Amino acid sequence: MASPHQGLSAGRWQEFSLFEQLGNVASEVGRAARWKMQDRVSSEGAFVRALELLDLTMRDKRWHGRLKEISRSRELLASAFLGDDEYKTSLADLERYFSQFALAARLKK
Repeated sequence: MASPHQGLSAGRWQEFSLFEQLGNVASEVGRAARWKMQDRVSSEGAFVRALELLDLTMRDKRWHGRLKEISRSRELLASAFLGDDEYKTSLADLERYFSQFALAARLKK
């Protein structure tokens, strides 16, 4: 199965700032949250894309010092989407968190 972000994984992702990368994650988390109760397939697709984008971000050597934070946010996302209440974090919480990066990216341009 081809990666939904095949062009990004080929190197384009590393052209984005951390704010832009995590801002893109916000879009997928928002889609996953919006579709969660209405369209399971679309919601799962957005969730998988968000995980993939976080994986690409974690592989970006520029953010090595932020790896712990990025990997923890991935863990929280998986927990929230799968309904694990261990962290008491919702998809809405995570969308707000990641959206701050999108806002910061817009302000920097």
